[in-house]
Amino acid sequence: MLYDVSLEITYDYASAAYSGRHALRLLPATIAGEQRLLSSSIRLSPGPTERRDRKDFFDNAVTDVIYRRSHSELTFRLAARIERTATPEELDISPPLPVLARELANVQSLGPDEPVHFLTASPRLPLDPAFAVYAQEHISPGCTALSAIETIGKALHEDLEFDAEATTVDTPALEAFERRHGVCQDFSHIMIACLRSIGIPAGYVSGFLRTIPPEGQPRLEGADAMHAWVRAWCGIEVGWVEYDPTNALRVGQDHIVVARGRDYGDAAPVKGVLRTAGTQTTGHKVDVIPR
Repeated sequence: MLYDVSLEITYDYASAAYSGRHALRLLPATIAGEQRLLSSSIRLSPGPTERRDRKDFFDNAVTDVIYRRSHSELTFRLAARIERTATPEELDISPPLPVLARELANVQSLGPDEPVHFLTASPRLPLDPAFAVYAQEHISPGCTALSAIETIGKALHEDLEFDAEATTVDTPALEAFERRHGVCQDFSHIMIACLRSIGIPAGYVSGFLRTIPPEGQPRLEGADAMHAWVRAWCGIEVGWVEYDPTNALRVGQDHIVVARGRDYGDAAPVKGVLRTAGTQTTGHKVDVIPR
């Protein structure tokens, strides 16, 4: 499936910013056997003083920009064409959790895609006993890793309410969990914390979602902004699988990967610092169009 993706992120500052540095993770990834970036452009207004493109530790494409002159607004625009390959679901041959733990102990590599980086607390996602309690309440003894992932994902979908007004990008996962309200970032962080608490390595995925609801059915949440979901390790033979707890489904052809990491901090679309004062407003527009 071919998709054309357009994204616009705008910032308006109450007082002019005199300088700024930003790291942008906006370009869709090329992933062997899953997804291929065919063409892309990132346009910035005003143009930056300096710009550099690089890859980070987790192999995400990063555009670093520096502003050394005054500006009262800032716009980042992405245009990209992506080929997304269907990934059929396979039989569950993942190991039970005790066997998964033994397989993890035999993983010696520290490469960016290895599960060791995704098993414990991360900078934006400290673990709390409440996550382990919730996860243990929903899994059965002897369940496989993949079964635990899908069971916990479906349970969170039932127990949490999607609410765009309930949280901000800085709301801790435990707070969103206690409220039982949040957005895709919260759903994903909570699921990651639950999985790590029972020994399943799990990470955060940022990307785009295209949805086609059945006739008479509501559209899936997340189609009008960047979306987030979960990546979890199911053992040496199965490897990584991705699950979208906001919509209670395995990730497939309609999910377009941009960045992967331990939590939102590793995959944030825009990170940076400004020299300014006062408030700012932000706008976010996304279109995902099949071709």
